[in-house]
Amino acid sequence: MNEIIRKRKSIRKYDQTPLDKETLEKVLAKIETLKPLYPDIKYKIELATKTKGLFGIKAPHYLIFRGEEKDGSYENIGFLGQQLDLFLPENGLGTCWLGASKPEETQKTDMPSIICMSFGKPDEPLYREISGFKRKPLSEISEGSDPRLEAARLAPSGMNAQNWYFIADSGKIHCYRKKSKSPLAFMLNNLARIDLGIAICHIAEESTDFSFTKEQDTPAKKGHVYTGTI
Repeated sequence: MNEIIRKRKSIRKYDQTPLDKETLEKVLAKIETLKPLYPDIKYKIELATKTKGLFGIKAPHYLIFRGEEKDGSYENIGFLGQQLDLFLPENGLGTCWLGASKPEETQKTDMPSIICMSFGKPDEPLYREISGFKRKPLSEISEGSDPRLEAARLAPSGMNAQNWYFIADSGKIHCYRKKSKSPLAFMLNNLARIDLGIAICHIAEESTDFSFTKEQDTPAKKGHVYTGTI
């Protein structure tokens, strides 16, 4: 398994010293090489030094993820952002997804902000032991057998909810997200879409030949929405 998947963690304490120009240019260069889950969906990833919102984390830098208002946009952002969430710790930088944060802006833009991510030099241990993960067992989030499912199990999610489900069948993995019935369903469903994209990214990291499509006649999972098949 990808070494960073096995030991990454969300960093909430940062050295507030801004990163040097060379490091930031390396981050921008990586952004240009990211592979989207849906190539036909437009998105933007911007650097920022401030955000606003609930549960804010003070960091020297932030990534702002924007996407067009289109079906699959949230999953696409999760898939793209998680590639950075694995790349940055590999280069000694901490990260944390910020589901309740927005950029500090007043003007309207052509693409709305979907989610933010803090990053910078960590002021706490960058990695953890595999025993430090608090995750549901595979039996609660999947059925069937595929070694790549363990990487999905270790993926981060909003409030550690892991609102995804996977059905492995003959080399394929059918992907689902849990449908919220809460009064906050609109927000929670969107977060679940991002989280599923994050988990799919982990599966992609463990795949020698990755593709993602929608299939007909896939198994039904009560209380969940089918998204696509790996």
